[in-house]
Amino acid sequence: MNIKHTFPLNIFRAYDIRGKLSNLTPQVICSIAYALADQYKKSEQDHIVIGYDARLTSPTYANIIQQIFEQQGIAVTNIGCCSSPMMYYIARDFGGNGIMVTASHNPKSDNGIKWILKGEPPCPEMIQHVGHLAQISKNQLDSPLVDGLLHKIIPQYCLQYQHSLLRDIHLTRPLKVVLDGLNGSAGRCAKLVLEKLGCEVIALRCEANGHFPDHAPDPSHAEHLSQLQAAILSEKADLGIALDGDGDRVVLLDELAHIISPDRLLSLFAQMCLQQHPHKEIVFDVKCSRMVADTVQQLEGQAKMIRTGSSFLRAYLSQSQGEAVFGGEYAGHYVFNDGRGYGYDDGLYAALRVMEYLTQSDAKSLAELLSVYPERYCTEDTYISTHHINPKQVLSDVEILSHRLGARISKIDGVRLDFDDGFGIIRASNTGEYFTVRFDADHPDRLVEIRQKFVSMLQPQYPLIAQELAQA
Repeated sequence: MNIKHTFPLNIFRAYDIRGKLSNLTPQVICSIAYALADQYKKSEQDHIVIGYDARLTSPTYANIIQQIFEQQGIAVTNIGCCSSPMMYYIARDFGGNGIMVTASHNPKSDNGIKWILKGEPPCPEMIQHVGHLAQISKNQLDSPLVDGLLHKIIPQYCLQYQHSLLRDIHLTRPLKVVLDGLNGSAGRCAKLVLEKLGCEVIALRCEANGHFPDHAPDPSHAEHLSQLQAAILSEKADLGIALDGDGDRVVLLDELAHIISPDRLLSLFAQMCLQQHPHKEIVFDVKCSRMVADTVQQLEGQAKMIRTGSSFLRAYLSQSQGEAVFGGEYAGHYVFNDGRGYGYDDGLYAALRVMEYLTQSDAKSLAELLSVYPERYCTEDTYISTHHINPKQVLSDVEILSHRLGARISKIDGVRLDFDDGFGIIRASNTGEYFTVRFDADHPDRLVEIRQKFVSMLQPQYPLIAQELAQA
């Protein structure tokens, strides 16, 4: 069977492989595995770890990859059902080589693959190269497919990862925490870590369940956090923690069950890291508000805005030679590079650093600790269909039209327009056939005005996109 003509190249994204199961079939996984093995062999790597998330197909897909790697002479240590951060941590013992079968926060109809080679995530060109090699591959599954493999928890690796966190984090008093694992692969281990730190833990959806009975394991949507909010209030908890499907992203809620926006959390992380490492660089993506850059500058740090993508963020930090001590994204990826943490995004670790800082501060609550960073008026990430129009053409036209608005234009990733009292951004998604847009302002009326500027720019040439944006 030659799958070249139907091969789904669209699943090879800017920073991982991800798509619907109708595209990411066992045969396609097989072809990708051969291409990945080729990449590791060309880098003279002979041992990898492999982990997988809660999705129903993930153990089977991990098994396919393991078989092919072993056929290709690469040793594989399968660490079972785990979070991506746990895989990254264990991979440190194997030359920094690891593969994670996961579609992160996507719906249950999807799956995907993330990987690191010698401790580094792949650049977009490496991902596209894997897609090209997989497309021309005619390799078949040599052994019968064993479908419906069970998810295995392997305590040895879970304990190793736990101990690294317990050595690092020091709470001066126990906290009462509501933890929502959203039925992903990170909740079980996170609960154990919090309990071993002496915390009282109210656990919601912390067992891996690939059916995701409530909704996709995405904590960035406020409507997905209603159970967590109710439990925080009823249990009178100190905070709430929500982890995404593979545990590399986190959303925190304070004791009043208010969702802490990424802008405020990034500002707090900047404060934490710059107190210990003055004048160093704090990195954030183009979807963050002016509050983050202003906070960094007020704290006499160096503010650095980069394109969206957790792999770009991690690569930037690792190549900064210690200059960049922290990096974060509006999507909820937070990476510590301050001599603590390990230079990758770990939702649980980010939550633990906030808890540690809270217990060591004079603040009586998380809301009080964050009161110095007031909430802004903003939209969540909004997804707008491309309506089969070339995104590059749309962004080029927006850039041309925006010159008359008197805004500061940034083209690091999409088109971002900064005004003195807010900003708007439109960018092509790295993970789907849509635009991501976001607006932020000092005042709710100004938020409406900035959104309307984008609608007006798009209306003449792209009425369908403008209409969807106006209604979002």
